[in-house]
Amino acid sequence: MSQENPPSFEAWVGRSEANADRITETPVRLMQATLDAADAGTPPSQLPPLWHWLYFLPAARQSDIGAEGHPQRGGFLPPVTLPRRMWAGGRLQFLQPLTIGEPIRRVSTVKSIQSKSGRSGQLVFVTVLHEISGASGLAIREEHDIVYRDAPAPGASAPQPVAAPVDEQFGRTITPDPVLLMRYSALTFNGHRIHYDRPYVMEEEGYPGLVVHGPLIATLLMEELRRAHPEKTIRSFEFKAVSPLFDIAPFTVNGKLEGDTAHLWARGPEGQLAMQASARIE
Repeated sequence: MSQENPPSFEAWVGRSEANADRITETPVRLMQATLDAADAGTPPSQLPPLWHWLYFLPAARQSDIGAEGHPQRGGFLPPVTLPRRMWAGGRLQFLQPLTIGEPIRRVSTVKSIQSKSGRSGQLVFVTVLHEISGASGLAIREEHDIVYRDAPAPGASAPQPVAAPVDEQFGRTITPDPVLLMRYSALTFNGHRIHYDRPYVMEEEGYPGLVVHGPLIATLLMEELRRAHPEKTIRSFEFKAVSPLFDIAPFTVNGKLEGDTAHLWARGPEGQLAMQASARIE
């Protein structure tokens, strides 16, 4: 199994771009409403962890959008031609809080590109480092993993699911529906059609329903940790998508504490592990 950078993508490794934004209140209020938060309508003074994903939104022109709803390939990210692009996971450090109203700056750098081939076909993994600074300096360091993959061959069997843990100390059931997925897509300006276009996702991509966003699942895990242990401060967080979830059945977000580590996971309707995560807490 090769892990060498594809020669045609070498030029993208080390490529950087910088963007500026401001932590405005409206996206925070709308996220509170979307997550059905008890304190919806009363924004916190500090931005909750992972809610920085509401900012630095992509602003590709409509004429530059591809058939699947993503911006056309190339530009800052490499022009990988594999048809499926998904958010595979990430690792984040929360170095200091960001406040509502604060100007922020993000420097993004393509850290690595790896090509692999296996039973599921060709895969390309792209890792992007985001460094987000506020008025007091660096606040968030994030490594964002993107995976590009082949469409499954006709008649190919689905991978055997991994069973999720069942020893949670806290958790709750999430019932996804098209409105939740649409609202999250709108909040993050995500045009990927697998999250809102049922004919497309079933007929073109072969999924059984609308796909729940990976970052939304990660956010729900984080929110469940914050709900169960509001006295804790989250210092770091890492997550990995394992298998997709769809809007056709409820799933659960779960967790348990072991010392200064919170183990978190999303469990699908068949008991399968959908996402695994961990957080370092104080």
